[in-house]
Amino acid sequence: MLPPFHLRRAGTRALAASALVITLCATALCATALYIWPKPFREYPGLEYSHYPVPPDPNELTEWVFARLMYPPVAPRNGGVEFFASWKEGGTNWTMDYPRSDRHLSAAIRRLTRIHARAAEEPTDLDDGDVFNRPWLYGVEVGHWSLTDSQAATMREFLLRGGFFMCDDFHGTVEWSFFEASMRKVFPDRPIVEIESSNPIFHTLYDLQERYQVPGEQYVETGQVWEKDGTVPHWRAIYDDRGRIMVAMCFNMDLGDSWEHADNPAYPVHFSDLGIRLGVNYILYSMTH
Repeated sequence: MLPPFHLRRAGTRALAASALVITLCATALCATALYIWPKPFREYPGLEYSHYPVPPDPNELTEWVFARLMYPPVAPRNGGVEFFASWKEGGTNWTMDYPRSDRHLSAAIRRLTRIHARAAEEPTDLDDGDVFNRPWLYGVEVGHWSLTDSQAATMREFLLRGGFFMCDDFHGTVEWSFFEASMRKVFPDRPIVEIESSNPIFHTLYDLQERYQVPGEQYVETGQVWEKDGTVPHWRAIYDDRGRIMVAMCFNMDLGDSWEHADNPAYPVHFSDLGIRLGVNYILYSMTH
């Protein structure tokens, strides 16, 4: 026997309400999948800057943000710096050029491409899993990093799932050895090779067939392009099984300084020109491969 008409109508309304709840939940889940809300903006004390002017809306929800890798440093005798109780609080090697460098490159991305980029950076700690919300990750002074086993495992998963890591500002044989020690924790069996000039990473927006060594700001004082025994620039990479660059190494050069000092009249403009073009190309490559 069918229930009375008014009960049938109540049941229909209940089903409709349930369907509406399910639809709203599904919509919310989709929205969450498309737009991962960032952590509240935080600026850490850097080695060169503190209380740097914050751009408007540092929490803007965008498709790209300058994700700066936070990492533990090597021992002080090997060049590691840690002014506070923990590297997680800033004042250490990962904060070199920060945040001026990050914001200058972010401004270039907003001006030169159609990528919806945030004006403020996002320091990114491998220990909290937030790296999986970032398609592009940048590490500075990686000749002084010392990844833990768990951080290396997270980095490996991030890269194999489609992430891209660009590292920069490390020079000479000693710093290369410290960089490689941690990178071998990430990929013990993948070769590090020179990137051929024909690779798409050099041609995504700017045609960078011809490249040259980009120095740090010390060039203004010394006129010397290289640091330590790093006289020859190298653009190196680790590839995945499909031929995609996962790790791009700018070795014996300092692109971070070229971004940081792009508005410094004393720093030669042609170095910033190439540094910004390389940064733009690498970001576009990471977003399209």
